[in-house]
Amino acid sequence: MNRPKKNNEGDMMEKEAGHTFLARLGKTRLRPGGKEATDWLLAHGHFTKETKVLEVACNMGTTMIELVEKYHCQVTGIDLDQKVIAKAQKNIEKHGLTDKITAKRGNAFKLPFEAETFDVVINEAMLTMFPYASKQKAIKEYYRVLKPGGILLTHDVRLIKDDPQLVTQLGQTINVHATPLTKENWEELFSQQGFEVTSKVGPMSLMSPAGMIRDEGFLGTLKIVKNGLKKENRAQFKAMHHLFSSNKDNFNYIAVASVKPK
Repeated sequence: MNRPKKNNEGDMMEKEAGHTFLARLGKTRLRPGGKEATDWLLAHGHFTKETKVLEVACNMGTTMIELVEKYHCQVTGIDLDQKVIAKAQKNIEKHGLTDKITAKRGNAFKLPFEAETFDVVINEAMLTMFPYASKQKAIKEYYRVLKPGGILLTHDVRLIKDDPQLVTQLGQTINVHATPLTKENWEELFSQQGFEVTSKVGPMSLMSPAGMIRDEGFLGTLKIVKNGLKKENRAQFKAMHHLFSSNKDNFNYIAVASVKPK
């Protein structure tokens, strides 16, 4: 029997959250735009080996590891879920990067860092999960810990049109009180805090066949589908797949590069 879980702000979720469910099936990239959106974000980070990076909601550490292997920068990752941090730590150790990456438990709404500590803050597929006021609170914290000229890189679900019924359907299907925004509203959210904003939108790849193969490889995708079709997973897997496949014209991803003025 599933026990109720709490999200970061204390809201109750009676069933397994969509991102947790997909991770259990074997999905390593839990972002709406997958590798395509993440690659666009990282291209806007201007990383060097001197860059100090914070990833909020770092999950299993996939992006952090890619960053260090490519740019040799210093990365700190935080997540509220201690079990996720343990998985990230195992991945970091597996890749021999404990000297470059630190993963620890932390709250996005009250970051345990001094002001103007980081050159880049990365936060993918988290802000969608919270109400507008909580989004503002987190972004204010990101602004605080960024150095002048620093960059916030985010990646979330974009609504093509403002439709409360669709938002409700999304929340019921992924078992999270998600509140995605339109492109204009996402951009306004960041500019309100003082950021200069550039964005990119594109199709959701989270559960599309082509997107999953691009993100996870053919064998990885087969593993996820096989696990998803097991009796205990089938209902949620099919519900999530149907939601996204039948709403290609309603849900996109949005990647946003927001610069803190110098």
